Amino acid sequence: MTILFDLDGTLIDSTEAILESFHNSFDVHKHPHPEDEAIKALIGHPLDVMYAELGIEDERVWDFVTTYKEYYRVISTQKTVLLPYAREAVEEAAKFARLGIVTTKTGKYSRVLMEHFELMHHFEVLIGREDVENPKPHAEPIEKAIQKMGVTKELCWIIGDTRLDIGSANNAGIKSVGVLSGYDNAEQLNTLTDVIEDDALKAVKRLAKLVEKSR
Repeated sequence: MTILFDLDGTLIDSTEAILESFHNSFDVHKHPHPEDEAIKALIGHPLDVMYAELGIEDERVWDFVTTYKEYYRVISTQKTVLLPYAREAVEEAAKFARLGIVTTKTGKYSRVLMEHFELMHHFEVLIGREDVENPKPHAEPIEKAIQKMGVTKELCWIIGDTRLDIGSANNAGIKSVGVLSGYDNAEQLNTLTDVIEDDALKAVKRLAKLVEKSR
């Protein structure tokens, strides 16, 4: 079995770092600040999409993204925490599956974070925003992870907290488990899947049972 994990809302909580980095960019570029809830509602989308949705003009979006990344790089490890049971989820999954990460975050900084939490060694690949042309919910991030790992879609699952993750799985033709530890609620996830667990560890245990049954 292969298990691909999303990061934000699935394994990590970097909400504080994300919000602080957004507000810093609005300060730097002297632009009115959106409400925190407006920013949080967009987490999971690429940064350029988030800024565009928050009202930044197309010609200025990448200036904001650059400022965000410069600030986020400095504060990310201090302002990001593992979600409850995330470490246990990864360690348990590594006992019976090959693991990868598929995120819309910048892969470079995601790798730093997972190394900071001493979990990166469990993962064979990490596909970040800069590794694909089309981010989730497009199939490309998942398909790229599968290609790099040399595995088949039939035994591949993704665990994620938003419709972007589940949509990407559906588009790539793999199975998924939605988790309620992040940014989408059960009603939102139910629009794309009926396989939902409270957190990544419960999702992993569900997949472990499938492996046991297949033996």
